[in-house]
Amino acid sequence: MTETRADTAGLDRASGLQRLRATTPFDILVIGGGATGLGIAVDAATRGLSTALVERDDFAKGTSSRATKLVHGGVRYLAQGNVSLVREALRERKAVLDNAPHLAQPLSFLMPAFGLKGRLWDKFFYGTGLKLYDVLAGSQGLGATRLLNRTQTLATLPGVRADRLAGAIQYWDGQFDDARFAVALARTAASHGATVVNHCPVVGLLHDGERVSGAIVNDAESGQRITVQARCVVNATGVWVDELRHMEDQHRQRMVTPSQGIHLVVDREFLPGDNALLVPKTDDGRVMFAVPWLGKVILGTTDTPRDRIEVEPTPLVDEVAFILGEAAKYLARAPSVGDVRSIWGGVRPLVTPPNADTSNTKSFSREHVIVVDASGLVTVTGGKWTTYRAMAEDVVDRCIDAGLVQTRTPCRTATLPLVGAPSAATTKIADAPGAHLYGTDADRLDDLPGHDRELGMGLTEAMVRFAVREESARTVEDVLARRARILFLDAAMAGELAPEVAQIIGDELPGGDAGLQSFVELSRRYLTVPTPDAAHSSIAMR
Repeated sequence: MTETRADTAGLDRASGLQRLRATTPFDILVIGGGATGLGIAVDAATRGLSTALVERDDFAKGTSSRATKLVHGGVRYLAQGNVSLVREALRERKAVLDNAPHLAQPLSFLMPAFGLKGRLWDKFFYGTGLKLYDVLAGSQGLGATRLLNRTQTLATLPGVRADRLAGAIQYWDGQFDDARFAVALARTAASHGATVVNHCPVVGLLHDGERVSGAIVNDAESGQRITVQARCVVNATGVWVDELRHMEDQHRQRMVTPSQGIHLVVDREFLPGDNALLVPKTDDGRVMFAVPWLGKVILGTTDTPRDRIEVEPTPLVDEVAFILGEAAKYLARAPSVGDVRSIWGGVRPLVTPPNADTSNTKSFSREHVIVVDASGLVTVTGGKWTTYRAMAEDVVDRCIDAGLVQTRTPCRTATLPLVGAPSAATTKIADAPGAHLYGTDADRLDDLPGHDRELGMGLTEAMVRFAVREESARTVEDVLARRARILFLDAAMAGELAPEVAQIIGDELPGGDAGLQSFVELSRRYLTVPTPDAAHSSIAMR
């Protein structure tokens, strides 16, 4: 086992590439920089294993930046009778909130009931279930479930429809900033000696006889190929795990059925306040949320089977109609297509059961699966953001049990604060973006040029420089989509800020390509809502 060293919490990509070339072999090479892969890198590095992680695009570029921003125990899983999954998720929910209080915090949800039938049945059925939710959470609970009358509901959830409103059930879960949480994981792994590099796709796997012994990666910026040797290779590429498995053996059975979920973002005036709205069962059996987040409101989500996997999923007409239609039933002011500030989607990696009906992905389990092939390639997929840490622990344990790596150090991540974690949060995730999302790093922004020059929506010049210097941001998209979340909050504003952000990146990375034109085109895509009567089923909102 190679000795690791503690680096600074910054992500120096050039140094990372140098270590990829120089270290032979790593104990673990993790492929995939989403929630699971980054969690594995943190777990492995803190156990003293020499660890490398490579990501094809940017950290959390895929599904891991496109969640509904909830850290939850899974009320829907409780309704399905999956108590063990709920117990695990509730335990992990507390770990997420404790280890990064600047990025993950408790959130109150209200489940409104309408009419006499709703008042009697919904309060009994869901109220009983959510009381059980409290019992399962035990000392890790975030707040007590309570029944609200009509007056209390209108006061607690301004923006809800008042006609026929009978009351509501209030319960507690959590919310977070998924992409910034991922970046914090990357920096935490690096601070414990891991080599973490983005924009570095795997183009081939290495073999020593019949065993997988590493990978060939391509530095997307220089075009240079690097051979990375490793005792253990972990495939944590999420919805793309089959692509990597087929690179090793094209005859392997597919593990993942993709399911698309989209979100619409509207202004906070549609749901003022700090409480979220939950519809536990829509007319077609789905769950609907209206969640305050970073000064806006997220409406979603859908669960649509897809035949192909897109890096930037295309929202469908029916998905938009479903979300807007459901929102109109529960919000006093119904949002329309013209009110949407950004539209985006993600693809869930749902594990495919044998002989499953892939047209009904709502019934698929959200639990994760780990497979160790005869070649030694370890693949993990499924699961959800809330349980990323437990998934990572399971993967590293499996690597040890399979004899692929050796360490006697137990898992340390259950109580490991992430880089930047303060002792307690001072500002809510529901509030507009700003320096509070940097935790203890906020003071470091004051030492950078442009700390007092705001570009827009809470983003300062110093934040852009910090993203490049400390968070491995390389492009305008890296900054405006994932270091700052402006693309996901207000795509038009992101497009307006892009040229100035590109100029700052150019100052930090002379001679590089900040990807300005491609980002402008991407921002237009986030500004396009599909409608049945428009050319190509879409219209530009502004």
